[in-house]
Order: sequence, then structure tokens, then C-alpha cells
Amino acid sequence: MSSTFYTHSQTDTEILLSDDELLCIRDVKPGATHHYLVITRTHIENCKSLQLDDVPLVERMKEMGRSILEKNRVSNLDDVRIGFHIPPFSSVPHLHLHAMAPASTMPFKSQLHYGAQSHWFITIDKVLSQLKTRGKVK
Repeated sequence: MSSTFYTHSQTDTEILLSDDELLCIRDVKPGATHHYLVITRTHIENCKSLQLDDVPLVERMKEMGRSILEKNRVSNLDDVRIGFHIPPFSSVPHLHLHAMAPASTMPFKSQLHYGAQSHWFITIDKVLSQLKTRGKVK
């Protein structure tokens, strides 16, 4: 049985968006001007723990990530990085989606951690594709 991860009373961090399954906060160590985390309320270890039946949840995570960027007036949604760290490069042992913008102005260190060439980061679209075709994230 999965355990519930976050409730409003368990954190002093401002919850920017939330629903029954997800919540969104600012990253405490932002790698871009806009850097938000979409976190599942139910514990899931990391993106490699996801399975085919998690596709609707991952799609809702993507929607919330894009929504918080839009809410914060990110006008170019083509200049974003939305995705997950790949184990063992996850700093927190709980699934969380990074939604960042603008990607084109991220500092070098952030590019290493979240950029297109990073071996530590997988985009949301790649995760969804792998889940739909393989039933898991490789």
C-alpha cells in the first residue's frame, strides 16, 4: 500500500498549485529563472518506478508543470525543460517533476543537471513515450 507524502500541514513551503494527487512548489535551489517541482502526494520512488498504468498521473504532472509556468507568465513554452532526474542522480527519493524556464538562459551548472545533453535528466515526453511503448522507463 502506498503512503501519502505531503499534506498542507507537513511543510512550511508555499504550495503554489495542488489537487488530490499532486502539489507544486518552487525549487529551493533553482536552476533557472522559473524552477518548480510537481510532486506526487502518493509515494513513488523515482521515474524508473513508473509503470504503464501511471501514464495518466504523469500526464497530469506535465499539465501542472506547464500550468505553473503559464501562471508565472512564461510566454515561450518551447523554451522550457520539463522532466525528471534519472536514478542514481535523484537528490530526493520521491518522484518529482522539474518544470523550468527559460531553458536557453540556464547557467552552465544547470545545463549539466537539466540540459538536453545531460545524462542525469530525462524529459517528460521521453518518459511518457517509454511508458506507452515499453511499460517502464529504461
